[in-house]
Amino acid sequence: MSVPIIRTLAELREAVSTWKATGDSVGVVPTMGALHQGHLSLVRAAKAGCDRVIVTIFINPKQFNNPEDYEKYPRTEQDDARKLEPFEVDAVYVPDGAQMYPEGFNTTVSVDGLTDVLCGAHRPGHFDGVATVVSKLFLQSQADRAYFGEKDFQQLQVVTRMARDLDMPIEVVGCPTIREEDGLAMSSRNLLLSDRARTWAPELNAAMEEMAEGLLAGVDIQELRSKAIARIKRAGFTEVEYLDLRACDTLEELNAPTRPARLLAAAWLAGVRLIDNIAVG
Repeated sequence: MSVPIIRTLAELREAVSTWKATGDSVGVVPTMGALHQGHLSLVRAAKAGCDRVIVTIFINPKQFNNPEDYEKYPRTEQDDARKLEPFEVDAVYVPDGAQMYPEGFNTTVSVDGLTDVLCGAHRPGHFDGVATVVSKLFLQSQADRAYFGEKDFQQLQVVTRMARDLDMPIEVVGCPTIREEDGLAMSSRNLLLSDRARTWAPELNAAMEEMAEGLLAGVDIQELRSKAIARIKRAGFTEVEYLDLRACDTLEELNAPTRPARLLAAAWLAGVRLIDNIAVG
């Protein structure tokens, strides 16, 4: 069974209007395509929680700092549609740039506080692009629930805060990170790794797990961070942008897991930027 692909906002709104007229609940899974098992776990959660499910695929230029990064981002629409067939989703919304940002578009959605640290500090404007496109997808889909992975933990917090602050009638649902057997967090960017780099990539998560154990044992965070960064670089990573312990709710930096916390990292391997996070305590 082929999945129904919708390319215009008018078509999407007509479909959603029909569903809502009969009382169906609607879930949306926003993606940039290059779907993997992490994305599909979100689809599975949406199917379990909603009567109708929309998967969106839009590679959002506004959240890329580097034009080259945008150009080389994987584009796999046909393969994505094939992966979605077993789930019998109700629509795959694949708008083009003109649908999302028509001529004269001049609005930016910005969330202060949560966006000036971690990825936000290293990718200026990135989360403005995320908040802007996600707010549009929420409004366009008129969904009751939206499903995001915890792998992009900062993004999840930003989107949750945006929806709450703007009184959007939607529930943002966070779903667990899905990992490869060797511990690497599933990501569309993993497709950009060479075979050799792919064998080194799991050391990021392994070093983070070791650091988390030390934090729970009361070892000084600076000592643990230095040791973890050294391990990551020995594995072939060229740069560790950050390796921080942060409060789950505010992303405030912590020295010890005295409240619900996440250990978050971003590092470069063979020209590919990888991120990961794990719960601590």
